[in-house]
Amino acid sequence: MIDMNGEMKELVDRSHADGWSCTVGTSDKDGQPQLSLKGSVMVFDSETLAYWERAKRSALENVAENPKVVVLYNNMDDKVRWRFYGTAEVHESGAIRDEVMARTVQAELDRDPDRLGVAVLVKVNKIAELSGTVLQER
Repeated sequence: MIDMNGEMKELVDRSHADGWSCTVGTSDKDGQPQLSLKGSVMVFDSETLAYWERAKRSALENVAENPKVVVLYNNMDDKVRWRFYGTAEVHESGAIRDEVMARTVQAELDRDPDRLGVAVLVKVNKIAELSGTVLQER
């Protein structure tokens, strides 16, 4: 069972303000990996992460080809490091896109003044520490 409430939600949701933007790992259909910093990662609900994809480059292309992703939360000060493994889904329009945009930190929205970005939801299947210790699993 995945339940990102309490400390996990608090830390992930304020990661940008704390200076610890999350890193999203994707790969294309051939397995070529890509890492992207995403300052907009948030806990969408107790089992789903979300982020505002404003760049719309290779990470978005990769998600379309291969929806398996990993999101790294790395807080160096508190030495809290989590990997969230899941399946991504893109929302180019509609209520989910609007909700993610409304909840995105202002600094990220300022970098997308025309609001051309899309919402990406990541249904989390496993949460692990960097040591490999599994904290939660579906």
